[in-house]
Amino acid sequence: MPLFPLPRAALLAVVLFSGLLLGSLMGHAQAAPEPQITERQEADRTLREFRVNGQLYAIEIRTRDGDRYHLLDRRGDGNFSRVSGDVVEVPDWVNTGR
Repeated sequence: MPLFPLPRAALLAVVLFSGLLLGSLMGHAQAAPEPQITERQEADRTLREFRVNGQLYAIEIRTRDGDRYHLLDRRGDGNFSRVSGDVVEVPDWVNTGR
C-alpha cells in the first residue's frame, strides 16, 4: 500500500498538470535562431554579415594580417559598436522583431 494514497482523479490531475507545466517550459527554452551569414571580400579585408529574419545585427571584420573584430547593433537602431570576443550573441531585439 502506498505511503500517501491519492484518489485516481487527484493522481490524474497531478500528472496532467505536470505535463502542461513541462510543455510550457519547453516552449520557452527554444534554441536561439540560426543566423544567415553572408561573406564578401573588400580590398584587404573579409566581411561576414550576420542576419536573423533578414535583420542585420553583427558584422565580423577579418583583415589580411589576421586581426578580427565584430561590430554589433545592440539596440536595433543601426548604430554599430565594436565588441571584443570570438562569439557574438544574437541581441534580444532581433528575436522580438523590433
